Amino acid sequence: MSKLPTPLVSIDWLKENINQTDLVILNATLPKVGQPLPEEATKTGIPNALIFDLKNRFIDLKASLPNTMPGPEYFSKEVQKLGINKNSKIVIYDHHGIYSSPRAWWVFRVMGHKNVAVLDGGFPAWKNSNLPMEPYLDHKGKAGNFVAKFQKHLLTNANDVLQSLDNNENTILDARSEGRFNGTAPEPRTYLKGGHIPRSQNLPIAKIIENGAMSSKEELIKIYQSLNVMNKKLVLTCGSGVTACVIALGAEIAGHHDKAVYDGSWTEWGDGDNFPVEK
Repeated sequence: MSKLPTPLVSIDWLKENINQTDLVILNATLPKVGQPLPEEATKTGIPNALIFDLKNRFIDLKASLPNTMPGPEYFSKEVQKLGINKNSKIVIYDHHGIYSSPRAWWVFRVMGHKNVAVLDGGFPAWKNSNLPMEPYLDHKGKAGNFVAKFQKHLLTNANDVLQSLDNNENTILDARSEGRFNGTAPEPRTYLKGGHIPRSQNLPIAKIIENGAMSSKEELIKIYQSLNVMNKKLVLTCGSGVTACVIALGAEIAGHHDKAVYDGSWTEWGDGDNFPVEK
């Protein structure tokens, strides 16, 4: 099995390797909260790409929160339907640039599959380079043999976060905008409070994403070192567990490997009076 070089690959790398037989390309575009899905996102994409539906398929369909991790058995069955194997190397992109593709990258990591990467710049970078595009088609080949090996330590929940608030060995990083973090800008889910989890620090994704592409490794190292988090376990949060995975990817590239994503994020924490809130 050939390995992906890094958790983030360039369009040049994908262009050169697109015909490798063990390569699977997935489009994991989600609509941004309060916005429609980009029209092109379900129609035209990178050649051979399959749609990886994070909104309606690769989630826990019974959960009350919007982006809850699916169970490993269900995930395995659905991924096999896309022809994905244990030895597949997977490149994931989205139609925003880098927005929801890191969520799919993290889902695969939680399911024990490490040979997975995000396409830097996503579909916009591919399209702007005048590279070939094709209509999306369903997988018609045989089923894959993928089997999930659930990595529980890569996820955390509200009670664990609550109990860790006095633990100085952990750092909570919040990927929402500065205004939402401080409670000075409204939440897109209007029923939620403003503010943030006590003791958390703000790392808006806009600080590590520029024009839909990830900051350089050197810049990412500087950013994460400036937050004084490199020797601590990271708990990553956001609005609903999607953009937390963007800052998880940034941390991975910067060399920070001890981290967990809080799936419920602010959609759970900021709803009602169950959890303490700071502004």
